[in-house]
Amino acid sequence: MRELSVFDIIGPNMIGPSSSHTAGALRIAAVARMLAKGQIRGVRFTLYGSFARTYRGHGTDRALLAGILGFGPEDARLRDAFVWAEASGLRYAFHCDEETKDLHPNTVDIALDDDSGRTTVIRGKSIGGGAMVIGKINGVEVDFSGEYNTLVIEQQDEKGVLAHITKCLCDFNVNIAFAKLFRESKGQIAYTIIETDEAIPEEAVAKILSAANIWAATLLTLDPRAQNNDNL
Repeated sequence: MRELSVFDIIGPNMIGPSSSHTAGALRIAAVARMLAKGQIRGVRFTLYGSFARTYRGHGTDRALLAGILGFGPEDARLRDAFVWAEASGLRYAFHCDEETKDLHPNTVDIALDDDSGRTTVIRGKSIGGGAMVIGKINGVEVDFSGEYNTLVIEQQDEKGVLAHITKCLCDFNVNIAFAKLFRESKGQIAYTIIETDEAIPEEAVAKILSAANIWAATLLTLDPRAQNNDNL
């Protein structure tokens, strides 16, 4: 059983009526935004369960757009996320899937189209108190919350890749709290999720990316003060 913190009980500082339906949804979208490779031109949200039934009344639609725009949960612009999205030229659409029953009730799929023509698809679930879990990246099942300093690495599933990653972090005195590898099948696309006790230097990320079989490495920064609109 997961231990409860004071933030699970009283919830986060935020704008909106529900920590699950606003703050949690915003955090999922914020992670999706950071994992997109280029400038985001369009986004499609597929909502499941409770999200699908109540997303307008609970402000989930605004929260999801706000996360894509780089706003934090306390940002007053969240209330006018539709206006800001249209002003930025962001195309968006919402689809409700009320047929699928085997997912967490606060689940959303986010498909992001960037200026290179690539589409990045993220699945996340909001689990209460403003917390969330990412469950899929581009169809590959993963599992991370973004509560630690988190590095998401996209790679070829080959021998030696994980050793290279851990050595790079060791060279910069970064202590790894958790390291998890997720893959579709042997030798195919894989994701390594690294969660650490301290901040991961950009220089360490650059060294990790020096390996030819590592395609992308993204540092997740969920502190809204550190976000910007560079992806839009």
